[in-house]
Amino acid sequence: MSGLVALLIKGGPVMIPLLCCSITSLAVVIERGLFWWRLRPSGETERMLALASAGQWEDARKFGELSRSPVARVLAAGIRHRNPAPTLAMEAAAHEELTHMRRYLPLLDTVITLSPLLGLLGTVTGMISSFGVMASGGINQPHAITGGVAEALIATATGLGIAIATLVPYNYFAARVERILGDIERYGSRLELALKETRP
Repeated sequence: MSGLVALLIKGGPVMIPLLCCSITSLAVVIERGLFWWRLRPSGETERMLALASAGQWEDARKFGELSRSPVARVLAAGIRHRNPAPTLAMEAAAHEELTHMRRYLPLLDTVITLSPLLGLLGTVTGMISSFGVMASGGINQPHAITGGVAEALIATATGLGIAIATLVPYNYFAARVERILGDIERYGSRLELALKETRP
């Protein structure tokens, strides 16, 4: 713990917002990781479509509404409004599910962009400090000059490290969202076919 405090002091004032970025990123990654872990594939959508194809619409709707799967909930909306406009109902439900799946992802995107910029700001302030020592006749004080350079390098490395560590889970979560959207389109089309086939 003391080593972390010493690093924050060496990196200069810009390390405080960088620390806030790292804590925010870690909290969001844990929250989104738990969210997607609860949505791991379970085959509920296939069972729901089987019920729909057999004409058991109410059983399929109840099964989908009680499911944790976004795809199943979207299909349940289509079944619930199957007579007037199932496609519009599924589109509205898909937008709502998309909002839940993309929650906090813009925050991760901001951390990825902001952290290197904060590190660059630390680089600039550290170099300004070093040049200020040199300008005031501190050429004979190498420790004072290297202290500013060290501040610049620590801030830059920290900013890049936070951005890199955040980029990997961000891309993973974004890919999961796109995969779910593809499943919604595919299973939605199959449900529409089942609706047309069971209509007299």
